[in-house]
Amino acid sequence: MDLNTVTRVIPARTRADLSSLGGGAVPLAGGSVLFAEPNPSIHTLVDLQTFGWQPFVVTDEGLEVAATATLTQLSTLPDDHGWQAHPLFRQCCTALFGSFKVWNVATIGGNICTALPAGPMTSLFSALDAQALIWKADGSDQRVPVSELVTGNTTTALEPGDVLRSLHVPARSLASVTAYRKIALSALGRSGAVVIGRLDPVDGGFVLTVSAATVRPEQLRFAELPTASELHAAIESIDSWFTDAHGAADWRLAVSGVLAEQIRLELSEGAKR
Repeated sequence: MDLNTVTRVIPARTRADLSSLGGGAVPLAGGSVLFAEPNPSIHTLVDLQTFGWQPFVVTDEGLEVAATATLTQLSTLPDDHGWQAHPLFRQCCTALFGSFKVWNVATIGGNICTALPAGPMTSLFSALDAQALIWKADGSDQRVPVSELVTGNTTTALEPGDVLRSLHVPARSLASVTAYRKIALSALGRSGAVVIGRLDPVDGGFVLTVSAATVRPEQLRFAELPTASELHAAIESIDSWFTDAHGAADWRLAVSGVLAEQIRLELSEGAKR
């Protein structure tokens, strides 16, 4: 869709170029959401792609992912580091409600900052305990867990002028065994629930992340794999289920419980091997 109120595009090449953000000046990454609907209040776009950020940087501490990396780049990232969590990258990309053409332009940071409950990059990076690096409007830096960055349906902890720079996935999370489940009311529909389980490779702790069914990512943590009843009780304690055209709250609660138990059994079998 044409944004016919835009009168200026600023190609950002230094951090100082972000000073124009705020009010009717917004960041532009892939634009797959920005150009999807009318935004008459927008008059200026600050293009983040001109920073030329390297999509992925691997270090001993883990993986640094640029906010401007696309879903296509993530889904095709080679599996050459021995990360047990690697399959989760493509699995979460397939949860995006969009074609391969959208994958080619949609950015990881844009998907997270849009903060739709069904945002699959929010699901992925929350499940991997990733930290978001925020370039604050005042010039400072801030690290925030992705699971806390998204605060509700289309709301985030970002303040006016803030920019999501990158996401850091710890090596410990990349070494984790994971299990993924997604359900939707139709084969190609927006996710009704995305549930991801992860077993810590060091202490055996179990983390279950529920998203798409809730207005924000919900994480359940256990010192070890829980029993079926313990997991069921924890799922029941979540209070952020919601209803929209893609599923009713009670249905989302019910199917999340079923998917969570499937994940518990899958990871339990894997732990026995």
